[in-house]
Amino acid sequence: MLTKKHLGALLGTLIVCSGLLAACGNKSSQSKQVLNLAVSSDLATMDPSHASDTTSMQMLENTGEGFLQLGKDSKIEKELATKITTSKDGLTYTFNLRKDAKWSNGQPVTAKNFVYGWQRTVNPKTASEYAYLYSGIKNADAIMNGKKNYQTLGIKAVNKYQVQVNLEHRISYFKLLMAMPVFYPQNQQAVEKYGSKYGTNAAKTISNGPFVLKGWKGTNEKWQLAKNKNYWDKKQVHLTAINFQVVKSPSTGLNLFQTGKLDQTQLLGSQVASEKSSKNYVLNKSATSVYLQFNLKNPADSDLKAALNNVNIRKALSLTLDRKQLTNKVLSDGSLPAKGFVTSDLAKNPKTGTDFAAEAYVKDGVAYNKSAAKDYWTKGLKQLGVSKLKVSLLSDDDDASKQTAEFVQSQWESLLPGLAVDVQSVPKTVRISRSQKGNFDIVISGWGADFSDPVTFLNLYQAGNSGDAGGYNNPNYNQLIDEINNNPSNNESVRWDNMVKAEKILMNDQITIPLYQKSNSFLQSKKLKNLIVNTAGPAHNYKKVYLK
Repeated sequence: MLTKKHLGALLGTLIVCSGLLAACGNKSSQSKQVLNLAVSSDLATMDPSHASDTTSMQMLENTGEGFLQLGKDSKIEKELATKITTSKDGLTYTFNLRKDAKWSNGQPVTAKNFVYGWQRTVNPKTASEYAYLYSGIKNADAIMNGKKNYQTLGIKAVNKYQVQVNLEHRISYFKLLMAMPVFYPQNQQAVEKYGSKYGTNAAKTISNGPFVLKGWKGTNEKWQLAKNKNYWDKKQVHLTAINFQVVKSPSTGLNLFQTGKLDQTQLLGSQVASEKSSKNYVLNKSATSVYLQFNLKNPADSDLKAALNNVNIRKALSLTLDRKQLTNKVLSDGSLPAKGFVTSDLAKNPKTGTDFAAEAYVKDGVAYNKSAAKDYWTKGLKQLGVSKLKVSLLSDDDDASKQTAEFVQSQWESLLPGLAVDVQSVPKTVRISRSQKGNFDIVISGWGADFSDPVTFLNLYQAGNSGDAGGYNNPNYNQLIDEINNNPSNNESVRWDNMVKAEKILMNDQITIPLYQKSNSFLQSKKLKNLIVNTAGPAHNYKKVYLK
């Protein structure tokens, strides 16, 4: 998010703009209200069934709407739904829709749009990256496994403006899911008209939210969100437009901000120290985890499969990394050394109030211990019957990602005898594509919490999940995730304990190497003083922004 959101989040993912902006009063706009913002990665898609990166999620959150949205502190707010009814057993949700909502082409938004969008997403032929989030909705798993027709999904249009959703079991975070673009309605006429080209450029996109996308041709690095004249709540949309551009270099961003061409820019490294005292400085902590992922199934170098599947090798690679040095000396942007795979301050134990990251903490999983690292390395090489290894390290090509990759390369090569590391920095869209195709050895991945529950991270390593790019398949872990998602006892304490167990499995096996929890240091203009930050879930809604 995933921004999300993906979200992903918030959604995933190195985020440049990570905030929910609130209205600055009841005053209506008397002149053009325009924001100039930057994102750190290209816009990949405007198809809700396929969006999984932060930039795509941010654009979809502002051009689309679903039943619900997340406000400050992940508070559920109604969006297209005017009334929500839940059955006593928690298995049936009925959403009444507002009758004045329209698509950007003037057509009404109806219950059938939700049915079509949901069915399209779970249809295996669509190959949606986020379809797994439908697990628990009636027949969703059977559909995604090819055992049932996609039209049997537990959603139906009761009438033109009422939708009923049936679950197989209670989903404690169901309403949080409803704020994600993957659950938005979809206009069947538009999707079928453009076919495989749907969502690949502004002309082949349709919207039902406060803004419409303009100027995006599919590969260019500048585009605009313009006010949607057909939006039901257009009186509350004060902005005339938001101009976006991709800025991968912090030095470029700083120059654009200082010359008045950007209203917000991300700071990195020495920029933070020099600008920290500025009245325009802002620090946002996000629920985004940056971590290393191993290709256990089919690495680009097939000779590495045994090495990457060796737990001693993985532990050695983790223990050589001084995460404090990475965050304090290299990135210097307020990011924090990882405490685990699930980020800190995301969720608390329902009984004790203890933070999940503290309760699930495995010290050796994120420790810096050169001596232990060399011992594991020597043992692992001996088991493999080799004296040296060469691995490729895949990363995004923005400055923060490249700095992280170079740091990891330096630590590994200097502390582990016989290890050579080839860094491959590519555009984020390319990295995502290569990850999904399994074309990597080790990759620097990022994931932003989609909602404020640890399972938004833990789901990623369940076998078959689109986030499981490395092919991890641990039966015990898979069973735990099933129990967490199904929660058969309907006991939140049991569910919590299972999530703690799942995190500890990942860290004890060192199946992932968490590096840091992302924080974002910004300079932002005076007119953005009313920035409110969500740590998880949709956090890019500019609907009610009014610029002074």
